[in-house]
Amino acid sequence: MVVVSPNLVYSNLRSPRLLKVFNLLENDVKVQTYLQMANIMAVRRLKYNDHGPVHSRITSGSALEIFGILRRVVTPTLVRDGIGDLEDAEVVVLCGAYLHDLGNAVHRVGHHIHGYNLANSILDDLLSKVYPENPELVLRLKAEVMHCIFAHDEEVPCLSIEAGCVKVADGTDMAEGRARIPYKTGKVDIHSLSALAIRKVEILEGDERPVRISVKMDNPAGIFQIEQVLERKIATSGIDRWVEVVAIERGKEIKTIPS
Repeated sequence: MVVVSPNLVYSNLRSPRLLKVFNLLENDVKVQTYLQMANIMAVRRLKYNDHGPVHSRITSGSALEIFGILRRVVTPTLVRDGIGDLEDAEVVVLCGAYLHDLGNAVHRVGHHIHGYNLANSILDDLLSKVYPENPELVLRLKAEVMHCIFAHDEEVPCLSIEAGCVKVADGTDMAEGRARIPYKTGKVDIHSLSALAIRKVEILEGDERPVRISVKMDNPAGIFQIEQVLERKIATSGIDRWVEVVAIERGKEIKTIPS
């Protein structure tokens, strides 16, 4: 059982290379400044949920956790297509998850497009430090990361398992803490109330399907968050056949996706 939280990313840094990538992301001035601007745009101006550094860390940890489960039952797309090895696929998942919301620094509308534009030079610098001996691999992995960023939008179908893990992980960050800022600033609507109803999201190995996402809530308002955010992302993730979602209200299972 793994609880979706900012610390989840650390438990999934399985190699020195992944740790290096994470540290580069955490200490990159462009990345951190754009993520801070993403929160100014999304939270302060639009009164949306958190889209900054904490959300990036949570999504990264969750994406690596989902990928870690799936890689045991299906060959990662990057490996299958000869792009790179398993560790390279994990690098793509980490970078894609950490940078997926960068585009909110420009505008919420089309943020998945703005995101891969902002990530362009960042990925050149970062991946060149990680793979200094292989410029061709840098370009291949960069393209895969940019696909993750572009395809995290719910309307865009994911064409890789790696991108699907990023997309579903993005939807799992729905617990109460993410909605507290807009709620405190006076935004009281179904989106904030639904998120506030959710106490905990857990990523587990399932029985019926490899990945089981357990969403624990205090009241049925949390169902809105599942149906309007997570379920819609799963539908275009390309990994939907391997994922199930269970909603639990005060210990009682009230909804399962798929039913």
